[in-house]
Amino acid sequence: MAEKETLIPEIVDSVETLEAKMKAMREAQKVFATFTQEQVDKIFYEAAMAANKQRIPLAKMAVEETKRGIVEDKIIKNHYAAEYIYNAYKSTKTCGVIEEDPAYGIKKVADPIGLVAAVIPTTNPTSTAIFKTLICLKTRNAIIISPHPSAKACTIEAAKVVLEAAVKAGAPEGIIGWIDVPSLELTNMVMKSADIILATGGPGMVKAAYSSGKPALGVGAGNTPVIIDDTADVKNAVNSIIHSKTFDNGMICASEQSVTVLDSVYEEVKKEFAYRGCYFLKPGEELDKVRKTIIINGALNSKIPGKSAYEIAQLAGVEVPESTKILIGEVESVDISEEFAHEKLSPVLGMYRAKTFDEALEKAAQLVADGGYGHTASLYVHPSQTEKIAKHAAAMKTCRILVNTPSSHGGIGDLYNFKLAPSLTLGCGSWGGNSVSENVGVKHLINVKTVAERRENMLWFRVPEKVYFKKGCMPVALDELGTIMHKKKAFIVTDSFLYKNGYVKPIEAKLDEMGIQHTCFYEVAPDPTLQCARLGTDQMRAFEPDTIIALGGGSAMDAAKIMWVMYEHPEANFEDMAMDFMDIRKRVYTFPEMGQKAYFVAIPTSSGTGSEVTPFAIITDADTGVKWPLADYQLLPNMAIVDVDNMMSQPKGLTSASGIDVMTHAIEAYVSIMASDYTNGLALQAVKTVFDYLPSAYENGANDPIAREKMANASCLAGMAFANAFLGLNHSMAHKLGAFHHLPHGVANAVLLTEVIRYNAVEVPTKMGTFSQYQYPQALKRYAELGRYAGCQGNTDEEVLESFIAKLEDLKEKIGIKKSIQEYGIDEEYFLDTLDDMVEQAFNDQCTGANPRYPLMKEMKEIYLKCYYGK
Repeated sequence: MAEKETLIPEIVDSVETLEAKMKAMREAQKVFATFTQEQVDKIFYEAAMAANKQRIPLAKMAVEETKRGIVEDKIIKNHYAAEYIYNAYKSTKTCGVIEEDPAYGIKKVADPIGLVAAVIPTTNPTSTAIFKTLICLKTRNAIIISPHPSAKACTIEAAKVVLEAAVKAGAPEGIIGWIDVPSLELTNMVMKSADIILATGGPGMVKAAYSSGKPALGVGAGNTPVIIDDTADVKNAVNSIIHSKTFDNGMICASEQSVTVLDSVYEEVKKEFAYRGCYFLKPGEELDKVRKTIIINGALNSKIPGKSAYEIAQLAGVEVPESTKILIGEVESVDISEEFAHEKLSPVLGMYRAKTFDEALEKAAQLVADGGYGHTASLYVHPSQTEKIAKHAAAMKTCRILVNTPSSHGGIGDLYNFKLAPSLTLGCGSWGGNSVSENVGVKHLINVKTVAERRENMLWFRVPEKVYFKKGCMPVALDELGTIMHKKKAFIVTDSFLYKNGYVKPIEAKLDEMGIQHTCFYEVAPDPTLQCARLGTDQMRAFEPDTIIALGGGSAMDAAKIMWVMYEHPEANFEDMAMDFMDIRKRVYTFPEMGQKAYFVAIPTSSGTGSEVTPFAIITDADTGVKWPLADYQLLPNMAIVDVDNMMSQPKGLTSASGIDVMTHAIEAYVSIMASDYTNGLALQAVKTVFDYLPSAYENGANDPIAREKMANASCLAGMAFANAFLGLNHSMAHKLGAFHHLPHGVANAVLLTEVIRYNAVEVPTKMGTFSQYQYPQALKRYAELGRYAGCQGNTDEEVLESFIAKLEDLKEKIGIKKSIQEYGIDEEYFLDTLDDMVEQAFNDQCTGANPRYPLMKEMKEIYLKCYYGK
């Protein structure tokens, strides 16, 4: 025991004893940090009870030592600091796991901060000490107190009361400490050595706390302006202000410092103040004497805070009744040069007259600016005047806006209001130079560790409501529009080739048979433009269809989807809709809901894009040359009809380009970081089908209707796969190769395909794709799975990959795909000039994010160069 006493000084009055004290307190806090919530709550309860029991002796001691304030009011403050603080936080979790959501894998764990430095003001020396020690006990922190020199005995006594009860309840000895002989040097040392500072006091001390280099929870100066509106209950307003302003002789920082009264009720307010015992200083000598007494050289006279109105009047040489409650100075200027515009921390009040509510707001705002930024503002108004209440709140740069409330009691919280946290440290936010803008409580004294377990996003599989397929299925599927849906008007969108060559006639015949009115827009170009879509939309609006039928390849489908959007939502902005996203569910822009005016039917005439089952569309603005790639499930057609009768006469070039596009869709969907069990089967089947049937479809066309139908199915299967798994780098780079050098999209995909596969298949890539389901590089394994399903052999994944690439090169040769970009007549100089732009735009393409290997631009450039020269 003797050794312990030498290590922990009983009296802290020097740098050496303070260092020893804080070292011992840190050891005590380490032990305290291991306590359970049950142990802490018992200590918190017993400490609060002890402080509450000593509220009267502590209040007496504070008034006797400081010669400020009112014993009875300090009793209430001590009572509040013990009882209200305990009640507010008795059930708050501050130890271990304080919040948990197993479904989301999130757990929040509370840890104490460590050693708290607490600076205690002379205005509230015992209540603030009780408040700060209790919230530190609740949060398993040690607290070392630096009392105000003129209130050290009562502050230390309050801390002792709490400490003794806490230790008796099981807290480590020395968990609460204090400086016995306070000085500026020791206070600064405490602030610089602690882990966080709870600073309550004058502006200089708070500034020192924030300048200490440690986190600080400080408060700003209070200069609370009150407005009494002409709709207010005058009697309630005046008596509330008197109740607040005289409480402990105005030493609570939230107390009223000025009152601005609307002209129409000014005399009534003045009469009520006088009737209730307030003294209006006579203009001239009396007013000037008090002015020069409360503020000296621009600063508050230290003899004023906490003194009674009578005592202050005596100091000023003004005779007033001893029973005077408040000294009121009627003044005009709200400038800081007016002494009554300052914070006075005493029962002295400035009173202003305003002709309008707006003028009152201006005065109050200026008074806040004079030294009360961020603290508190008060308004008395009829509760029905919601617009005035809102206008007042908007105009006041304060963190507490009190309505029809005594501000001393209302500002500290839980008195005259609910849900305003009880506290004796009132944060003023950035307006007041503080780090917090609310009443300080236990949450500010814990570090919250968030434990986030790995969780993988929900995936989805979304396709059109109905997908019909089989040779000759189109008229049977269309029958639903009349017999089941009872549609009245159909708007057909196609291109001029299909229209002139009779592809639309079977659809029109079926619509005529069902009595459905129809019209056809057939001006869609191969690279559909926004201008074309607008023309179609104008016709659509004039016709007012309840059904849209898109017939054609990707261009007709895209144009029809865009028209659908503009028809249903003319306010839609293409730049917003085309905005890239990382996760389609978290995108900034929300697509409008489709299908409210028209049902969308998609009928493909080529075996390639799969657009009939995808949520994608691309439109070009002919005026600017900008392509708008749109992607959202609102763009999914409602019905897809895959009837090979519409595809029999595809020319060889289209069969080749669209067929290899299907292959690329399927391969990229299978290795995508968003691939799933629901898309894998579709992609696998599509890859095998293309290998088996594309060569014959290319060579024999309509003479092999089975190959044609199989390719139609493969296109739709691959479309459903990539509609949900998305694509990758092959498509990103092909998009830009086509845009800059006008290669057909399928051909652009084809000349890049095997080089991109080799690039992705590297087992140790520079970077892998980022998506929670994608756990590690696995593209090699996935490509090998595709190869094996397509009949490729090999003892290892690497051997199967080589076989798979060889099989793809053989397929490309069979369908007339050339070996390099250069062989398509792309000028070398122009290609190299555009290369950097292509790379950057391809990197930014929506498809890049789902690629299994996240590319660097220099790597993409290398791929382009290899594919250009065929190396």
